[in-house]
Amino acid sequence: MSWFRCPEPRPWASLRLICFPHAGGSAVFYRPWTKAVSPAVEVHAVQYPGRADRIRDPLITDAGQMARLIAGSMGPLLDRPVALFGHSMGAILAYEVARILEGRGTPPVHVFASGARPPHVRGSRENIAEKDDDGLVAEMVKLGGTDAEVLADQEMRDLILPYVRNDFRLIESYEQKPGPRLTAPVTALIGAGDPHVTEAQAARWGEITDGAFALEALPGDHFYLVSQQAQVIAEVLRGLNVPVA
Repeated sequence: MSWFRCPEPRPWASLRLICFPHAGGSAVFYRPWTKAVSPAVEVHAVQYPGRADRIRDPLITDAGQMARLIAGSMGPLLDRPVALFGHSMGAILAYEVARILEGRGTPPVHVFASGARPPHVRGSRENIAEKDDDGLVAEMVKLGGTDAEVLADQEMRDLILPYVRNDFRLIESYEQKPGPRLTAPVTALIGAGDPHVTEAQAARWGEITDGAFALEALPGDHFYLVSQQAQVIAEVLRGLNVPVA
């Protein structure tokens, strides 16, 4: 099963934007971006195993292994310049994939890290993955971006919670390994009211690259990029020097 979902192939596009979902998320989260970005950009979203159309694929608990598998599947997409955008857990995976691509001599043209502390500033471990089902659901609702009514249904819980718990375990066990700094430009984006990452913490994404760095704080909480979609996409296009559609 492919790692990438592209709702609208654009053979004329000058570059590709690879989007990495948050913990508990799937590729469908980025589907609205396809119509919202410039025609010059082809959007691909990573589909993690264990959910949606990959429900039967084994879960992966190690971020490094996940990044290696994703990067290893990107070969056919590298015939054009590639930028990476990741939200929350997805930001860490985008960073790890960027490191692999740079090591292979095919660096991304830009890395966008949204709603996440940088890889070397992880803070205390919250151990959300070890909570019981009710506790895990409560954390998901607190973060936002989740329909509480869906999680009230036991059948939906049985379907969703295994991969959500796995994703939290993956990101909570993550530790940055020594290695070269990125050369690609990095833009960090956060919601100004995000309780999980401060502007000062987000600013430290600048420490992991020798390329240009920018930080943008937009109105909203951890899932600010839903209500601020147009502004987020505008920031992405600005970073890529692509005219706003």
